[in-house]
Amino acid sequence: MQFLPELTLLGAGLIIFMVSLGKSNAATTKNIAIGLGAAVFGATLLSYCAEGKLFYGAYQVDLFSQVFKTLIAGAMLGVLILGHNLKGIAEKVHPEYYLFLFMSVLGLMMLVSSVELISIFVALELSSFAVYIMVPMRDDEGKFRFQMEAGIKYLLFGVTATGFMLFGMSYMYGLTGSTDLATIIAKYSTMWTHPAYVISMMMVLGGFFYKLAIFPFHFWVPDVYEGASNETTAFIATVPKLAATAILIRLISQISGDGQVMINVLLLCAVASMFYGNLSALVQKDVKRMLGFSGIAHAGFVLLGILTFQITGYANAMYYIIGYVLMNLACFLVLCNVSEKGENVMIEDLSGLHKRSPLMAFTLAVGLFALAGIPPFVGFMGKFMLLTGALKEGYLLVVILAAINTAIAIYYYLSVIRITYCSDPEERALVTPSTLTSATSVLLLLVIVFMGVSPQRFVDFASTAVQTIM
Repeated sequence: MQFLPELTLLGAGLIIFMVSLGKSNAATTKNIAIGLGAAVFGATLLSYCAEGKLFYGAYQVDLFSQVFKTLIAGAMLGVLILGHNLKGIAEKVHPEYYLFLFMSVLGLMMLVSSVELISIFVALELSSFAVYIMVPMRDDEGKFRFQMEAGIKYLLFGVTATGFMLFGMSYMYGLTGSTDLATIIAKYSTMWTHPAYVISMMMVLGGFFYKLAIFPFHFWVPDVYEGASNETTAFIATVPKLAATAILIRLISQISGDGQVMINVLLLCAVASMFYGNLSALVQKDVKRMLGFSGIAHAGFVLLGILTFQITGYANAMYYIIGYVLMNLACFLVLCNVSEKGENVMIEDLSGLHKRSPLMAFTLAVGLFALAGIPPFVGFMGKFMLLTGALKEGYLLVVILAAINTAIAIYYYLSVIRITYCSDPEERALVTPSTLTSATSVLLLLVIVFMGVSPQRFVDFASTAVQTIM
């Protein structure tokens, strides 16, 4: 039961592999993939209360890990549904695409339970290399080949981040004689004035910052978001963010808040991510690039909760990243449906969407309103609680800067909504979502609103999960 989600994913990957060996049409492959995704989600629910340690203590199963595994499985199922036709992927490689997607999710699930350096590295690489392959699998009929450039950049930046992380891990092992996180942090707690300890921790955090797209490990984001297919970008923008937040919380929650150097680094990264992401998003014409830059800014907000070194702050970060994933799923659901042949969607392509598909227009509007931090949606309450928590810890200047960034973000989010509702369709094609897509859209809207109007029960639950790893 403790390893049930991972075993189910392995089984799903094996089934998809068997499908790839034969000849099956796109509809059959799609149905199998969605069915397997639902089975994985069900397996995570069944193992929700499982606890224990596996592989000689390198793998820890607790409420915290199981919560994130459930979220990862749910987000994966959402991505499978919103990209169920895989218009941006060549039909002949649909089974292989689903195989790599399931293997990446397996790595992410392993990552949230890893409490030892080697297991963290293995899980991170399993999840990363599968996505490196998914990015260039885009089918654009040979017109631009942006996906090849995006795949190379993603790989090179990823290998560089991994190199930094491995170098930091070697320092950690050399300084402490252990690869166990708890042992390492216990020895680090009294040595924050020693440069070697600080440098090694920063290098290891760099690997996690790369996944979360935090400045200065963000350079891959705009080109990869633009070059990858809409379905792949939806996956990259949501599922890995959950695992990266989980491992950051697991690591930093064991560090004493007395490490002022660590706090200063996190503050600098948070502020730089917010300003760089929002200012760059202002001038974007491609919706995916805009969402990529905004994702960098939102990663800075997540850090505001983590750097408080308090259970409430970690819970607020969990609440915010869950809301962020839901908001992005809503936006990418619309993009995947508006895009007729899997091409990128420009902001001007959304002209008159409220007439071409009222449900899609409303879904996009709610998603963007929530990302902008406008009530009563989850984005507003998430930002409010993160800023309140940071203010209680005395970070007044950072809160002011974050509030300024929120105002900047409102401009480019609302400009997209203006195009959607305040312009004519100009003879653009109607958008007709399937029944499954419409049901998913309605469900996302309900959850985004419900989490926004009733946040406390979610934060309390997140606090309970965080307490299991403190």
